[in-house]
Amino acid sequence: MKKFLSLILSAALLLGTCSFVGCGKKEKTLKLGLGLYTSVKTTDATEDKNGQGQAIVTGASVLIDDEGKIVKCFIDCADHKVDYTADGQAITNDSFATKYEQGDSYGMKAYGGAAKEWYEQADAFCALAMGKTLSEIKALVASDNKGTDAVINAGCTIDVSEFVLAIEKAIANAAPSDATAKDNLKLGVSTAQSARDATEDKNGQNQLETTFFAAALNAENQITAAKTDCVQIQFTFDMNGASTFDTTKAVVSKGEQGDAYGMKTYGGAAKEWYEQADVFCASAIGKTIGEVGALLGENGYGSADLQSAGCTVNVEGFVKAASKID
Repeated sequence: MKKFLSLILSAALLLGTCSFVGCGKKEKTLKLGLGLYTSVKTTDATEDKNGQGQAIVTGASVLIDDEGKIVKCFIDCADHKVDYTADGQAITNDSFATKYEQGDSYGMKAYGGAAKEWYEQADAFCALAMGKTLSEIKALVASDNKGTDAVINAGCTIDVSEFVLAIEKAIANAAPSDATAKDNLKLGVSTAQSARDATEDKNGQNQLETTFFAAALNAENQITAAKTDCVQIQFTFDMNGASTFDTTKAVVSKGEQGDAYGMKTYGGAAKEWYEQADVFCASAIGKTIGEVGALLGENGYGSADLQSAGCTVNVEGFVKAASKID
């Protein structure tokens, strides 16, 4: 009888302990999404001024719950310009930094008299987006593409329309992951440039390839969820520095192009670009950002294990974008 009472008492104590500490209650997992929205501008070269192609790629990474509400959000923008001369020569840049990476040196306070710098305003908008659905986030945009009074009062006074367009894409492609609300959400960006001068037979080209890598990191800084995408823009021009780039066509990321990207159809690949990007991201799960570098093999391609898993594309952009995450 005493033994029986002892067992009952032990069970009661165990139940009591579980009620206080949650008995190891598992955190709910969230969906991770990454959306890229791109706008472009071009000018022709003159005797006094170079021609220019400008690509403004706004990226939004989100963690959303089963109700479609944003739990975490991170926004950055790669606003890059490439030049070409009046005699058709392409000019290369020394480096590319996103608006968020530029920090206080972006100059909204120093030169624009703003109360908050760009990265602070982006953070303010993301904080306001938390707990909201897409329709509620769309309602934060006023008629002038700036934010409503609620957004402005939160400290975000810049144009927010492209923030929302990027978030909309991120929510649309959000997929189940192992990330939870306790994880940190980050976004790394890397841009590569390639250029050639114009000739009598061929237009010149100044190409930008901007890769975004979104990752959720746990307390041990291990990746619990990852997603990557890339925007490639080829600004073209003739021997007189006149732009031949069609600005009326929407710029669609490699991931958004899906099967239409054509790696299977035209390149004979076993997997399409977005599928190979997913293989890379799956291989990054459980690794720290530093360990992601081990996925890079020779000549910019993946390690032998990564290629065996089905990612045979050049992964240098993926790795460089991931390395930008602090």
